[in-house]
Amino acid sequence: MKILHILKSEPDDNTNTLIRIISEGEECVLFPLYKGEQDYEKLIDLIFECDKTISWW
Repeated sequence: MKILHILKSEPDDNTNTLIRIISEGEECVLFPLYKGEQDYEKLIDLIFECDKTISWW
């Protein structure tokens, strides 16, 4: 299973731990929205490409 994690803000230690636990044994893609300008077309492609999408505040 391929999991996409969309990060609105820089993750703290707790968020990183949860991401690691949820993604254990799975393919994981991180998309950090907080890092400058983003390629939103790429984000849309990733949403449809991945089996599961999780959005982090």
